[in-house]
Amino acid sequence: MTDNPPHGLSTGRGGAPRAGVLLATCGWAGYVPLAPGTAGSLVGLACYGAVRLLAGDWAQLALVVAVAGCGVWAATAAERHFGRSDPGTVVIDEVAGMLLTLLWLPVSWQGAVVGFCLFRLFDVVKPFPARQVERLSGGWGIMADDIAAAAYAHVALRILMAALPVLKAA
Repeated sequence: MTDNPPHGLSTGRGGAPRAGVLLATCGWAGYVPLAPGTAGSLVGLACYGAVRLLAGDWAQLALVVAVAGCGVWAATAAERHFGRSDPGTVVIDEVAGMLLTLLWLPVSWQGAVVGFCLFRLFDVVKPFPARQVERLSGGWGIMADDIAAAAYAHVALRILMAALPVLKAA
């Protein structure tokens, strides 16, 4: 089965609800033909910007927890729908990863861009234990490797912010 966007109001293969696939692909950002993971990360960056402007620090944490929790369910539903493990169109994990990368960091726009680049780097490289937790079943594995990559990116960004004041918000 291809990763073409689902049509109609029916459920997908294996009873995966359309809402789960829609959430897993982040409103179909996952269907971007080149680098869907980067597109998902951009969605996460936009979500971070919105919650930072409109709400407080605890709202950032609540959003990370909500996206990660819903992401496990949605990624599992998408795997059933597409009939394979970790389909490339699933990008909710990148959204959660970007949100965690920037969680509670007072970054400037330059810092947010550096955080984006760091997250993409660690998501591709998958340092220990990211590659290992990716082997968890269903949506847990899909989400866990990006959470691990985000933890690396968060720490790296904190270090860079200490060395480069331009990365901090004024």
